[in-house]
Amino acid sequence: QKPTSELMAAIQLGIGQSVGGLSSKPERDMLMQDFGVVEVVFFPGEGSNLTPAHHYSDFRFKTYAPVAFRYFRHLFGIQPDDFMLSLCDEHLKELSNPGASGSIFYLTYDDEFIIKTVQHKEADFLQKLLPGYFLNISQNKRTLLPKFYGLYCYQQCGGKNIRFTVMNNLLPSTVKLHEKYDMKGSTYKRKASKHERAKKYPTYKDLDFMENHPEGLSMEKDTYDALIKTLQRDTRVLESFKIMDYSLLMGIYNLDLANKEKVREQVICPLNSCCAKHFIDIGMGDSYSGLQRGKSFKTRIGQYSTPMESIQGNRELTEELDEDEDVPPGGIPARNAKGERLLIYLGIIDILQSFRLKKRLEHTVKSMVIDGDTISVHRPSYYAQRFLQFHATRVFKKAQPGSTALKHSPSKKKSQVKTRSAAAPDGSDISGSNQAGRAERGARTISFSDEPPSGTSGAVGGRPDLLPEHSHVRYSSPRIRTPSPRLGAGNLNGNSRQQKRYVKNPNR
Repeated sequence: QKPTSELMAAIQLGIGQSVGGLSSKPERDMLMQDFGVVEVVFFPGEGSNLTPAHHYSDFRFKTYAPVAFRYFRHLFGIQPDDFMLSLCDEHLKELSNPGASGSIFYLTYDDEFIIKTVQHKEADFLQKLLPGYFLNISQNKRTLLPKFYGLYCYQQCGGKNIRFTVMNNLLPSTVKLHEKYDMKGSTYKRKASKHERAKKYPTYKDLDFMENHPEGLSMEKDTYDALIKTLQRDTRVLESFKIMDYSLLMGIYNLDLANKEKVREQVICPLNSCCAKHFIDIGMGDSYSGLQRGKSFKTRIGQYSTPMESIQGNRELTEELDEDEDVPPGGIPARNAKGERLLIYLGIIDILQSFRLKKRLEHTVKSMVIDGDTISVHRPSYYAQRFLQFHATRVFKKAQPGSTALKHSPSKKKSQVKTRSAAAPDGSDISGSNQAGRAERGARTISFSDEPPSGTSGAVGGRPDLLPEHSHVRYSSPRIRTPSPRLGAGNLNGNSRQQKRYVKNPNR
């Protein structure tokens, strides 16, 4: 077993050299062979002309498809220096493994990225998946699929290969998530074990959710439609890649319950400001008050990095929170059956599992003794259909007309300010116009109805560059452009024009 501290340090050295070295290479169009490139760099303890000196064992560091992953990072708005700063500037935090895969998880100090070790076959599958992944995210960045930012391999001389990938962090670790679920849409053995339930922060499963939330979670119509449309699109992509056995990881932050906990803690310990902060017990240590990036956790590095952005692609659509409800942005607003306000953080995980011979045999054996439709291992087409049906009908519900509004209520302080400003100097009430303006801004939600809005020629939500599902589309070949980094030797050619990444309307 490699000491985790040495492994973390070697990972940071390798990523820093890889990303920094790539910065000196000029920008160019991506070629098909770029997806299969593997760069290998030797890190001797005394250092070399390419690598710094270190006091660890000599090792080799492999970077898979560096040009392709540079494009992926650029597509999601991640600058090279921000990527290096997050991964290499501070110590990584090791997380406890929530599953049975045996993988090691690391979290960056700023809560942006997750590093996960993967098996050899999973790394190979991801590399083979890259051309299709490239095509998918080039057409559509609003996705709940994992966002892969890099694939690497650490090898100590004469030792074993340790492969790992860098991904987006789905669940914020700086707040206390009141519930966490891993759901596949299956019911066979999909209940958390006694050992899991005994944990401080357990991960529940499908049957647990149906027991805890028999009526599901309610959302406003536009939010529900956007979420289900995104899940439908993502499951179709996974089905086309013959991928199955994936899950929806969902964390629930209960705003009303958190406020009650905060008041209770202030009564018990009014002088201790630390009582107002919650941290998931994953070895996080102290808070992130010393971030060198000079930003609070209210902003994220990458675009489309939060669930609300992933389903709608618009930061302005996130709900307004109370001033003292200091939580990470981008959670999807919902309510439970009690009417409590919720923020949902979610994403699809474990997509590196194809329907190979082993899974086919597993499905055949299990279906002989139990109901084949209830087990988790299934052919990709049926798995995608069941996964989508479960979440669209059992987990998430569309709020009924006339029900309590799901928007988060503003704070009392904000309400007082708005009340005072509602009266004009001449005594007239101008609050109605303000409300109309807010309604107009809030109406910019993408429509996913089958019938296109009037005057858009089949465009979605009034945007001529986005098409509904049934429309005929043509795809433009995307070009790669990575902005000039502030770290690393050399500069990239920044003269080429940035390409729009949306699917173009042929009728426009």
